[in-house]
Amino acid sequence: MLIFLDYFLLIFHVALTAFNALGWAFERTRKAHLLLIVLTLASWTVLSPFFGWGYCPFTDWHWQVKRALGEGPLPGSFIKYCLDGCTGWDSDPVMVTYATAAVGIVALGMSLTLNVLTWQKRRERPAAETV
Repeated sequence: MLIFLDYFLLIFHVALTAFNALGWAFERTRKAHLLLIVLTLASWTVLSPFFGWGYCPFTDWHWQVKRALGEGPLPGSFIKYCLDGCTGWDSDPVMVTYATAAVGIVALGMSLTLNVLTWQKRRERPAAETV
């Protein structure tokens, strides 16, 4: 069961991370993206006094499974784990943290901007159709 959970959390977390980075780009996913990116950034910041900067409950759960499987030591960041695993590097954790935060902030900005533009366009459309 732990091996299944390990793979499930890996796939789920990669998909979640990709959606956080790019979900703003598709009009059909923008509302869900805005909610998810706000929740993600809230987890990173609001929960930081209790768990540390950049806390992600999915990483926490995944690392618990990996430790139960005997894997370790594990980095503090899922992004670092994936980057190092895919490239064979030992990336700088501070640089990875800054890059991850930058992508998150840009994704939030894109999501907010495009959602507002979409809402404005939809609000203006009925007025234009009645004239």
